[in-house]
Amino acid sequence: MSTETVSLRARMRAALTTAMKSRDRQAISALRSALGAIDNAEAVDGTEHRAGAVEDSSVGVGSTEVRRRDLSESDIEQIVRTAIAERRTVADEYDGLGQAEHAAALRAEAETLSALL
Repeated sequence: MSTETVSLRARMRAALTTAMKSRDRQAISALRSALGAIDNAEAVDGTEHRAGAVEDSSVGVGSTEVRRRDLSESDIEQIVRTAIAERRTVADEYDGLGQAEHAAALRAEAETLSALL
């Protein structure tokens, strides 16, 4: 299967499994963070549904469930690109503060995510 036929999210989850097996802390951190950002972007904001009178409430299992947003592949790619850019920006700031070790860790995380695009 080529990388075009497998979604970015699926590649990230597979990479997370591999990183966990190899105990690559930086890759695990980057992948979990990016997957979390994607999940957050799919969440429905709480302002769409308002509470009303008790007698008008939904009853039954799942009656109050709300469908999550569907993100396109380009939306997910943009979220990952933003995560990469943020890591590189903060790494540059760490370099300016003389924190080369932290900067290197963030750059390694950015490279982990870049490799999946």
